[in-house]
Amino acid sequence: MGLFRTNYKKNSDEELMLYLGKGDKRAFDELYLRYADNLCYFFMRKLKHDREKGEDFVHDIFAKLIERPELFDVTRTFKTWIYSVANNMCKNEYKKMEVRSNTSNGLDSSYNVSLNELSATEVMHNEQFKEELAHSLNQMDEKHKEVFELRFFQELSIKEIAEVMEINDGTVKSRLFYATKRLSESLAIFDPNLNREV
Repeated sequence: MGLFRTNYKKNSDEELMLYLGKGDKRAFDELYLRYADNLCYFFMRKLKHDREKGEDFVHDIFAKLIERPELFDVTRTFKTWIYSVANNMCKNEYKKMEVRSNTSNGLDSSYNVSLNELSATEVMHNEQFKEELAHSLNQMDEKHKEVFELRFFQELSIKEIAEVMEINDGTVKSRLFYATKRLSESLAIFDPNLNREV
């Protein structure tokens, strides 16, 4: 519509959604730039590293956004809302995938994991460490694994994770504590400092 004279990079996500709801497609472009790459990785990691499917899911989620911006829950932050939608899309896909053959859902070896609470930075670039981390995460039940991945791979805050998963902050913290404790034990071989209280 071209009604808005604004520097979109300075607007909050929620302001951009307000503009999008009024037909300003440049606001949509800015949201896409902010979230498309991270959402694509999010989908790929949860969908057996299928890049094509990840890109399709990103297309789908943004197509819904531009077609029906009113779906945005204005009582929530855009970030937690969009990740909740993405998470639900994955859950629906899991139901379809249950009838197909399951393959290992490890971490993308090209992705540099950041786990400051767990180890020295130099360990992060060790391929063997990443493989063992992926294996250890896959041994964990889904609720603890998901909290850990949202916190460290998607860099969501405790509050944001609570909103995405629809649980309270305390539950997020306890699950995160459990997950980091389990990983510190299973990965202690890479760094003696890992085997400590977290």
